[in-house]
Amino acid sequence: MHPHDEVPYSFCPLCGADLELRSIKTTEPDRLVCVRCGFIFYQDPKVAVGTILQNEDNHILLLRRAIEPGYGKWVFPGGYVDRGELVTVAAVREAREEAGLDVRLDHLVNIYSYAGRSPVIVVYAATMISGEMVTDDEGLEIREFGLDEIPWDDLAFRSTLEALRDYIDGKKTAPVK
Repeated sequence: MHPHDEVPYSFCPLCGADLELRSIKTTEPDRLVCVRCGFIFYQDPKVAVGTILQNEDNHILLLRRAIEPGYGKWVFPGGYVDRGELVTVAAVREAREEAGLDVRLDHLVNIYSYAGRSPVIVVYAATMISGEMVTDDEGLEIREFGLDEIPWDDLAFRSTLEALRDYIDGKKTAPVK
C-alpha cells in the first residue's frame, strides 16, 4: 500500500475477523490480510473513462461538477466503468448521462494513473453525433470553451488537465475499433 492510502476495509469478507496490513512479498505493497483465516484482500484499481468533445468551432465541452471531489470545478464528461462493462461502452454512456449527448469515439487520448490513487482514467477523443447539451444531477453547468478560454486553474483533477493538454497538443494513440 502507498503510505497515503487509507485502509478502506476493516473486516474479512469471508469470516468477519479483523484485517491487518502485512508484507506478503517484499517486491509488492503491503496487503490487507485476515488475522483468522489468512484471506488476502487484494484491492483492485477503479477504472474510469472520460471523453473530450470538440465541436466544429474548436470549442471543448466541459461540465462544472455538482459533487465532491472537485465540487464547482470543470471536467469533461466521464465516470466509473461498471464491472463487466466494455470501457468504450462506458465512455459513450457517461457522455450521454452527464452531457445529454450521443457520441462517436474517435481515438484514445491516453491512460492516466497516479501513485497512491486508485483510479485508472482512460480518456477518449469523441465526436458529438446528436442530443442536447444538458447536465444531470452531477453537473452545475455545461459549457463549450474555446481553446484559449479553458479554465486551466479551475479544473477538477490532474488527469483532466493532463488529458486536455495531451489532446490539444495533438497526441494520438490508437483509433477506437
